[in-house]
Amino acid sequence: MFWLMFLLHVVLARSASPKSLPVVKPGCRPKCGDINIPFPFGIGHGCFREGFGLSCQQNATDGSYKLLSGDFEVLDIMLASHQVRMNNPISWQFLNKTTGNFTESKWEMNFTSTPFTISHVHNKFIAIGCGILAYTSMTDYKDDSYITSCASVCFKAESSVNSTCSGIGCCETPIPPGIKYYNIWFDHVNFINVWRFVGSLRSAALVEAGNFKFNTSSVNDDDSWNTRNRQVPIMMNWFISHETCKSAQRNKTNYACVSSNSVCINNQNGSGYICNCSRGYRGNPYLAEGCQDINECEDSSICLGAICMNTPGGYRCSCPPGTTRPIDGEGCYADVITGHKMPIGITIVIGAGAGAALLILVLAILVLIRGLKVRRNKKLKQMFFKQNHGLLLQRLISSTEDTAGRMKIFSLEELDKATNKFDQARILGCGGHGTVYKGILSDLRVVAIKKSKIIKQSEIDQFINEVVILSQINHRNVVKLFGCCLEAEVPLLVNEFISNGTLSDHLHVQGRNSLPWKDRLRIALETARAISYLHSAASISVFHRDIKCSNILLDDCLTAKLSDFGASRSVQIDQTGITTIIQGTYGYLDPEYYQTGRLTEKSDVYSFGVILAELLTREKPYSICMSSESGSLIARFITVVRENCLLDILDPQVVEEGPREQLEEVAVLTERCLRLRGEERSGMKEVEVRLEVISSSTRDFEHPSLQRSLSLLDQKSS
Repeated sequence: MFWLMFLLHVVLARSASPKSLPVVKPGCRPKCGDINIPFPFGIGHGCFREGFGLSCQQNATDGSYKLLSGDFEVLDIMLASHQVRMNNPISWQFLNKTTGNFTESKWEMNFTSTPFTISHVHNKFIAIGCGILAYTSMTDYKDDSYITSCASVCFKAESSVNSTCSGIGCCETPIPPGIKYYNIWFDHVNFINVWRFVGSLRSAALVEAGNFKFNTSSVNDDDSWNTRNRQVPIMMNWFISHETCKSAQRNKTNYACVSSNSVCINNQNGSGYICNCSRGYRGNPYLAEGCQDINECEDSSICLGAICMNTPGGYRCSCPPGTTRPIDGEGCYADVITGHKMPIGITIVIGAGAGAALLILVLAILVLIRGLKVRRNKKLKQMFFKQNHGLLLQRLISSTEDTAGRMKIFSLEELDKATNKFDQARILGCGGHGTVYKGILSDLRVVAIKKSKIIKQSEIDQFINEVVILSQINHRNVVKLFGCCLEAEVPLLVNEFISNGTLSDHLHVQGRNSLPWKDRLRIALETARAISYLHSAASISVFHRDIKCSNILLDDCLTAKLSDFGASRSVQIDQTGITTIIQGTYGYLDPEYYQTGRLTEKSDVYSFGVILAELLTREKPYSICMSSESGSLIARFITVVRENCLLDILDPQVVEEGPREQLEEVAVLTERCLRLRGEERSGMKEVEVRLEVISSSTRDFEHPSLQRSLSLLDQKSS
């Protein structure tokens, strides 16, 4: 009887014609040319879900078809992976070598009100050309809060290498997840006369990683990427709505996962959700009958030596009566033991005993695992403490009584408790060197705990040295270091908590008025005192290397505190500079250091000069709204100072509040700090003294004694 039922099942399964999987709604167009259009995409009224409408255009010349989403051509739609491949125009900038003028074509991609996001896994930002900085903003056209860039330089015509996009002739950089908008603009770093031997065209775009291969001819060619009108593929992710699955399921009329055999999955890189067919089904989960059962029994290897029976969403392997299938084996074997059934009472006793034994075994294993985990964590802490030279640091700190009183080596347990196990809600900010958390110590002191990014083991010695140096710095305008923790893989720093944000937060605000001029001048003086102290007054010279408005913290009284020494380097007093890997922030980076890699105290002077220019103009050193013709803030500032047109660039609030002679003195000092050659810049001590003189008497700026002091400083600097 069993075999008769089995044969009937096989005949029915083989004779039944498989259902065709529905792709589009009834009566809707399934293709445009050779491209399939699965729902929720569609062409025409009632054929697509909101946000997924497409159009199909036919070329009158050759009869070919083009599928469009708005202004962008769609090359492929992938339902299973929820991705769309589109064509993306290239942004370019052309230099007319005769006139020296630029012409350009800059594209933006704006999907802020659509269900599309740019894939950070499959795309990258690429720029081609020589002596350029290519920037892209990835938030929206009114906000430059997320900007990424890459720099491409050429020192010789043959410097670039085919297929290598490493910053010589071609540069590339990854993009963050969840991006829905981007645009591109260019700047140039023409430190040498690169235009003598290269082409005049520079170009950039977001490109699907597998669809780009760099060729050195693109650098020397005036038609990079073959043509200025060329488009390159870009991969987009798509999702449904802006709700979570839980929220969307409350509104059944608009819920997208309409197939009864589908599941809802929340979008991991932002808001919204996607639908997939349940396990054992395939098809389109966005249609009512879209997900259909997979007949696994069509695969002859599924149940080797046994009988396969298809079930909804799965299958079952069974054996005829009198045979048994091993739990972890294949085929069907005759039963070895036959006879009477065991009495029910004995069966219950044996089952209960086996269950109790299994429960005890599981509990014993859990206790053992917990004990091993505690022991492992303790050994890891000891290993990291030794690896991070904890004993050496303890001796160095205890060797100085003053340092020992201020500095402490914290345990990881103390900092876990202070930050609620590094809770995301405690994050104060994320920078290039790590993440900063707000913490409350057991003595109720509020601190800022910096968790650095992974560093090489070779840099641990340098880090310990920096901790000792910073522990010896005691200046009212430098953020105090309370201690560190060496029981983690990467050492943690515990700093003084400054509650009132950064100089950038207070200076670059919406509205007509910002910080008053007297506060700006005082903050500049306090910052100069801190940098001058690091360069010459401390026991060993420290070059900060990342001085910018966002690294100057302000307390409740708007007192400046220099922070973030993650990029700092220490040098001996008699050293004038060191050669290092280039590190810093675009806009504030010393161009001489960028070109040579040699870091000196004048590199910090240049960065401070950028801050002075910001305080005078209330403009950022870079901006997505800045055109190539207008140039950067620094270039424009130097020009107006040298042409005696200072009022053309000053912040109107500064003009109203500050004496003109005082503003001119600060502007001249700023220009000296921003000179291209480091040897022509003022020293940091001279900058500090000059600001002291300028700010000593705002009311009596015309006083003869003050003017004599400024004249003496001019003679000294000349």
